[in-house]
Amino acid sequence: MKTIPLLFVSLLLTACSIAPPPPPPPCDCSTVNRPPVVTLPPAVVIPPPSTGSSNTQNENLNKLFVLLAQHVKKQWGDDEYLEAGKHRYVKYLDGYKTRAHIDFDTGKIYVSTIARNLPMEKLQHGIVQTLLMPADPQHAELFSDKEAVLNGKPFLLGQVLDQDGKPIEWQWRANRYAEYLIENKLQKKALKRGTAYYVEINMAKDHLSQREYQYAHLIRDAAKRYDLPEDLLYSIIKTESSFNPYAVSHAGAYGLMQVIPKTAGADVFKLVKNKPGIPTKDYLFDPANNIDTGAAYFYILKNRYLREVKNPTSLHFSMVSAYNGGTGGVLSTFDSDRKRAMTKLNSLKPTQVYDALTTKHPKAEARRYLQKVLYFQKDFNNGKL
Repeated sequence: MKTIPLLFVSLLLTACSIAPPPPPPPCDCSTVNRPPVVTLPPAVVIPPPSTGSSNTQNENLNKLFVLLAQHVKKQWGDDEYLEAGKHRYVKYLDGYKTRAHIDFDTGKIYVSTIARNLPMEKLQHGIVQTLLMPADPQHAELFSDKEAVLNGKPFLLGQVLDQDGKPIEWQWRANRYAEYLIENKLQKKALKRGTAYYVEINMAKDHLSQREYQYAHLIRDAAKRYDLPEDLLYSIIKTESSFNPYAVSHAGAYGLMQVIPKTAGADVFKLVKNKPGIPTKDYLFDPANNIDTGAAYFYILKNRYLREVKNPTSLHFSMVSAYNGGTGGVLSTFDSDRKRAMTKLNSLKPTQVYDALTTKHPKAEARRYLQKVLYFQKDFNNGKL
């Protein structure tokens, strides 16, 4: 998909010679240190303060992780515990004895079972459930062994090809491929608590592009809605989740753009949507809602928290950094006092702002994050994303 290149960023990327980002993944959006209230553009509405409670409206994600770990470790043991993450889908079935694991960064799928009763049947069922997993994460509960509701077009359609090189959309083809894998690709591993039987599936070479295209229309609409460059949203989603709509993190972030309900989500509800409270887990697992919320938060960063940044390129760098490490983190890079920090930021050239945010930001994750997003943004404008 093509977009109008963000010229001033592209030029600066060339000048800075940004190298591929280091391997450690970035963190999620953190709490923003809020500046004094400033007047927003007419498109943004500021309602009365929210009365919603994160305790009453959202599950505690860490508690869900803890409960999941308790169930899984009883079956697999501590050493074999695996949980879902930002770039990784993990789903348990059959009393937590069967597991599907998709690594979106490496393009690998592993389906395994430690079931002692009919293990091959359990493994085949797990493969089919994985191949036909729904595109809507609301129909696949990550924190229990409940089976997904298999309806609509599968999320992995086109990202996995069967033994004949055909995409897998229907149950008969998924079952046939599962039988082929068990007959020809079955592996086993001795565990402390028994034997694990598993298969490894290679995703299609263009699996990232396949996921990207699923959300192209949502990204395009959100970019127009909030007057943002499409390449920015693509790059943020690739950085945050590798286009994994099931992405979750211990920081309490959900979905493609890893939105945290009580920070970015609360700001969007209050300042843009004119809604009380904060978005729920189900709301943010919906790809359309997630992309809209992430884009709306960038609108807030641009027109409220960082609106005093004068240079458009410096503003762009500051917005990307703030999405990850908060506005307070951006400003504290330059000075402990907010007003002095803004004055110093505005006195610097964009290349100097970039250098500061990638070398002096108080959070190492935020320093890597800006590098990574801008690298992916450059790739997008070169047609490589």
